[in-house]
Amino acid sequence: MLHSLGYRCRVTSNPDVLDQVDVLLLPGVGAFASAMAELNRLNLITYIQDQARLGRPIIGICLGMQLLADSSEEYGLTAGLGLIPGCVVPLSQDRCHIGWNSIEVIDPTGPLVAGDGRAVYFNHSFEFQAPAEYRSAVARLHQDADPIVVGVQRGAMIGLQFHPEKSQLAGRQLLSSVISELCSA
Repeated sequence: MLHSLGYRCRVTSNPDVLDQVDVLLLPGVGAFASAMAELNRLNLITYIQDQARLGRPIIGICLGMQLLADSSEEYGLTAGLGLIPGCVVPLSQDRCHIGWNSIEVIDPTGPLVAGDGRAVYFNHSFEFQAPAEYRSAVARLHQDADPIVVGVQRGAMIGLQFHPEKSQLAGRQLLSSVISELCSA
């Protein structure tokens, strides 16, 4: 998808190569503990944390967004990257959130604003409970239900719970907007 948006991509765990890219992207799919174990095995936890402290743009998608949190309760308590305060917990309203749902953008000046009210594709069973100041978008599992956090932002870090790569035109436009804003900041 990134290639079709006009971006060059590198898939690597080599910090020397990662140092050359404009945006670090943590992809989704998988389990929190396994992903953190793999980041640890690849010696990338400290690297990612250092890059965040330097203000380097980072995008987390689905599980990648959850990895930005302090911890997760998925398969036991596991420490996360600790880059955005909060904990990842099981969805309280349903067992899972799979399919299309519209997002409500909280920050009217943020890069997600073009996606306000648009439907995007979700596939997750845990939610990132982030403090209000880091929430950039929410969605509702049921009409009149309390919203769940589906977008977080802290400085140059943005997390998206949905899958822009599976969200057709809306996802393409949102991901392009996020990358453009992060690269121009």
